[in-house]
Amino acid sequence: MSNPFMAALGGGQGPMGNFAQMVQQFNQFKSNFKGDPKAEVEKLLQSGRLNQQQLNQLQQMAKQFQSLMQ
Repeated sequence: MSNPFMAALGGGQGPMGNFAQMVQQFNQFKSNFKGDPKAEVEKLLQSGRLNQQQLNQLQQMAKQFQSLMQ
């Protein structure tokens, strides 16, 4: 019997298909991250490696991801 949650996320296909792996990678990143996240984002903005539009898109994606984690 297939998992309806995973099927709704793409059934193993596409960018949301491997949700468990994405969660695992995020948790690894979170445990290894050192420093102030806001300061790091500010550095990226000031250096030009990230622009405001990209930041806005990432914030929207983060909100969506957060709702999946609850």
